[in-house]
Amino acid sequence: MQYSIDKQEQYTLIKVQEEKLHAHLIPELKSAFVTLNSEGVDSFILDLSEVRYTDSSGLSAILIANRLCNEAKGILVLIGITEHVLKLITISQLEKILHILPTHEEAVDLILMTALERDLMEGEE
Repeated sequence: MQYSIDKQEQYTLIKVQEEKLHAHLIPELKSAFVTLNSEGVDSFILDLSEVRYTDSSGLSAILIANRLCNEAKGILVLIGITEHVLKLITISQLEKILHILPTHEEAVDLILMTALERDLMEGEE
């Protein structure tokens, strides 16, 4: 599976460089999410702009990343969603729990705002 990882201070960008996400490729992606999370990454930006097709196993990987981020009090943001992938997310009614934004800049802003809110909430406790 082809993907790139760009670690930043507040998040890690994972850019999937495959046209199709299917069951044969997903274990490697899931493993990357789990490994990065265990290293302390609590927020991901997942760039799917090159993905033209995914099946349910692709959605499963996205949901695992979302759960890992939520448990770490971080956030998963999907960017570059193509029409087919968005359609599958919508049919599955996952747009209600996933953060989907059009650009990398907007995703970074959301992650920074989420981290600020988390820090403020922890300061009040």
